[in-house]
Amino acid sequence: MQEYQSKQQQILRPAEMIFEAISRFGRLTPALADKVEEWQATEDTCSFKAKGFTVKLRITDRVAPKHVKVEGDGVPMDFAFWIQLHPVSETDTRMRLVLHAELNMMLKMMIGSKLQGALDQIAEGMAKAFNGAPMF
Repeated sequence: MQEYQSKQQQILRPAEMIFEAISRFGRLTPALADKVEEWQATEDTCSFKAKGFTVKLRITDRVAPKHVKVEGDGVPMDFAFWIQLHPVSETDTRMRLVLHAELNMMLKMMIGSKLQGALDQIAEGMAKAFNGAPMF
């Protein structure tokens, strides 16, 4: 299994507040329902369509306020990712995304660098959203 880590991002919010926002898929519905096709969510699972694939995600572990572990289902590869939070101070949290993906050699050569770039973009987008948006 290959591992990809995003660049660390700074979020000027308490880690507890970020954890509350990311630790339940249902809380993401207002932000994502109109951005992806067929979004459905419960507390621990979500599904949506992306580029013709139905993606199903399941939260498999939560440790407040340190990380949320998510596993994917229904896509051409097995994967899991962690959203890691590290509180630096009361209003400064560092976030990193870590992706573990089962890629054969051909897929690794074809999309390995694209996965790294996508992970960095997602982490940056999350940080911008958390830094700019009112929370709850």
